[in-house]
Amino acid sequence: MLNENIKAIRKSKGLSQQELAVKLNVVRQTVSKWEQGLSVPDSDMLISISEALETPVSTLLGETVIEPEADDLKSISAKLEVINLQLAQRKTTRKRFLHWLLISLCAAIAAIFAALFILESPYLGWDYSNPETAVLGVGFHAFEWLFIRSAPIVLIAAIVGVFLTRKKM
Repeated sequence: MLNENIKAIRKSKGLSQQELAVKLNVVRQTVSKWEQGLSVPDSDMLISISEALETPVSTLLGETVIEPEADDLKSISAKLEVINLQLAQRKTTRKRFLHWLLISLCAAIAAIFAALFILESPYLGWDYSNPETAVLGVGFHAFEWLFIRSAPIVLIAAIVGVFLTRKKM
């Protein structure tokens, strides 16, 4: 049982006897004897084998491991189809999220423009003798100045993005 499991797991990991032997610092003939059932590794070596094969010791000592059969073309194509469908669904979800994010950005820019238009720069009539008021007024003016100059560009880019990410019929 142990000998069959070592052989099956080694092959499933794509390792030759020589490669496993190098990982374990033993000669290839030792690995061959283990796989033929002519000798048994000690407990320390069993732990090293499990680490080299990335398999629990209980699996090595447990039931016989069945070597995975090579997938035929149909099963590979079915798996690829599932992966392609998942990737397409993920792309669609991301595109939909981006679309609504851009619509939200357009709405936020329009709302801020409307608020600034309605407020008509109230900071112009403030008394700037108080330092806190002066700082607040300068900050509000800086925001308004920057927003008025950058928002149209961002709004145009967002509108173009909305059209590019819309669902095509």
